[in-house]
Amino acid sequence: MDSMNYDTIKVRFQSPVCFIQFFRPQANNTINDLLVEECLSVLSQYEDTATIIVLEGLPEVFCFGADFEATINNNGKVKGPEPLYDLWLKLAQGPFISIAYVRGKANAGGIGFVAACDIVIADETAQFSLSELLFGLLPACVMPFLVRRIGFQKAQYLTLMTRPVPVHQAHAWGLVDAYDATGDTLLRTHLLRLRYLSKQGIVRYKHLMRSLYDLSQSKSLAIEANKEVFSDTENLQRIERYVKTGLFPWEH
Repeated sequence: MDSMNYDTIKVRFQSPVCFIQFFRPQANNTINDLLVEECLSVLSQYEDTATIIVLEGLPEVFCFGADFEATINNNGKVKGPEPLYDLWLKLAQGPFISIAYVRGKANAGGIGFVAACDIVIADETAQFSLSELLFGLLPACVMPFLVRRIGFQKAQYLTLMTRPVPVHQAHAWGLVDAYDATGDTLLRTHLLRLRYLSKQGIVRYKHLMRSLYDLSQSKSLAIEANKEVFSDTENLQRIERYVKTGLFPWEH
């Protein structure tokens, strides 16, 4: 697929690095079916030639989770969580180093992208949240990746509190590996070092890590939990009300 045809992302390839930028400014960089499809297409296209994949968003928002408007406009009938889980699996286990470069807000499914990546770099504006339970939903597909990264209890706390945590807290928890006021400079220094690694060495390393912690084993459980909450009529009503009015379920 030619980069000129992408509708939800911007892609550039500077060997050996493939940069994928989420680009849905009109929708707060939320996730829809097309974004998942286009990201999977890019990874399939470059996984054999790129040694590093960099995910980035916009300066104000990395990724804000599911596109609720798309869910409501399609009467809740979207492709479902499986392609998104497969995308995160590819980032976590694919034959490349995956880097999330986070500026601004990362929420809900945005945390899934962060937790799936091998390395997470951020600037001081970054903040991280899981808002799903506010609507009666669950971060079901996010949790296997998040628990792997920061542990059960910290993932549970982030889920239950539903409020954003700043970058210094995310760094202390291990969700962020490195952050600075000037994230661009920090990203460049990491890429300069990572370029020394051979493709074959990365492939072998990722194969080992997949054997040690195979996220595919949690896939069916996570997908079933996700489908359950998105088939709940009350949850869909909460989402629809939020889309139409901007009000959270407890607001009048």
